[in-house]
Amino acid sequence: MAGSAVGRVLRDRTAGRYLAGVVVSGFGTSAMWLTAGIWVKSLTGSDSLAALTVFAMWAPVLIGPALGAVADRLPGKPLLVRVNAAMAVLLLTLPLVGSAGRIWLVFVVLVLYGVSGVLVDAAEAALVARSVDPVLLGDLNGLRMSANEGMKLLAPLAGAGLYARFGGGTVAVLDAATFVLAALIFARLPVREEAREPLRSGAGEDSRWKELTRGARQLRESPVLRPLVCAGAATMLLAGLNGAAAYAYVDDVLGRSPAYTGLLYAAQGAGSVAVGLLAGPLLRRLGERVFAGAGIALFAVAVGARALPYDAVAPVSAVAIGFGLPCVLIAAMTAVQRETPDAALGRTAATANSLMMAPNALALALGAGLVAVLDTRVLLALTGVLGLFAAVLPGRGRRGAPRPVRTGGGG
Repeated sequence: MAGSAVGRVLRDRTAGRYLAGVVVSGFGTSAMWLTAGIWVKSLTGSDSLAALTVFAMWAPVLIGPALGAVADRLPGKPLLVRVNAAMAVLLLTLPLVGSAGRIWLVFVVLVLYGVSGVLVDAAEAALVARSVDPVLLGDLNGLRMSANEGMKLLAPLAGAGLYARFGGGTVAVLDAATFVLAALIFARLPVREEAREPLRSGAGEDSRWKELTRGARQLRESPVLRPLVCAGAATMLLAGLNGAAAYAYVDDVLGRSPAYTGLLYAAQGAGSVAVGLLAGPLLRRLGERVFAGAGIALFAVAVGARALPYDAVAPVSAVAIGFGLPCVLIAAMTAVQRETPDAALGRTAATANSLMMAPNALALALGAGLVAVLDTRVLLALTGVLGLFAAVLPGRGRRGAPRPVRTGGGG
């Protein structure tokens, strides 16, 4: 079942090449993600600055709707090529960072890295929805998840090894090379695009505000998208609490060393790879609402099970969390691509991504405080119970057959 789905995606020239670009750029991104924090820590000795490297890459998600509006007004294929090429050039400045006095350059590049990521995600979502058979969207989104999670398992090890042997500049050059290769792959996407409507420079403030918020209105007014995105936001909030408790779980509940956390993250990644391979067939069989709700429920039960102090629970719960957590994200993005008018796809995809991902970052900070005042087992059990409530949110959407939407007026 999964094998035939993979074959159908790879046989589609647009979907196959798009997926190849995602794999290549994802490898470099995953390697750089880990290396940036290690690099800043080694140059400054500051744990706080090292932690800020992650925030620098996440921060542009907060302006996702504005960046999505940009993506809506530019042809997707040239945008993908140019953004990847620009990031390659920016990354080649990082070998100049040889001391703590130039660490600011790392943060500038990381913020722009985050901006490019939001732009690329919005452009990809729109381009794929316009050019790939709608039947393949669930399979492609699932495979994209598998590719990203697979790279997170492999690339950080490669990045850490290169950093230890040659330094951070070498990892930056590797990442730049992956961006160049991704740009070349995206340049060969067999798609033709119509000219996009430019942003109207003479428009009033009210009109500009409507331009920027069209994606948010699309989500709010859609009985299909609203519950899926709300469920995704709630689930990612709970995922942040679970992530913040990871080290406390290993130490306080299991009584193991911090290194064991790495093994659990690897098991979680394996679960995410597996669900990505199965997502397309499951979406067709269950529908987006049931697929998302079942995934959230599995995630909730797995997190709650971590309150039990048994070693056998740890790897099983990690795989189950990895399998269940991405379901709502895959379902929501597939629905966005299907339900959204063409002219607003970039804004809607970027807004949905911001709404679902921002709670995760906030919950990581909140969870760090809760871990200090709550028993870890209580926090995990409470997170699991709240997750079961979140699992009913997708079911509040519109029932019935999906309606394809591939046309739309101007923004």
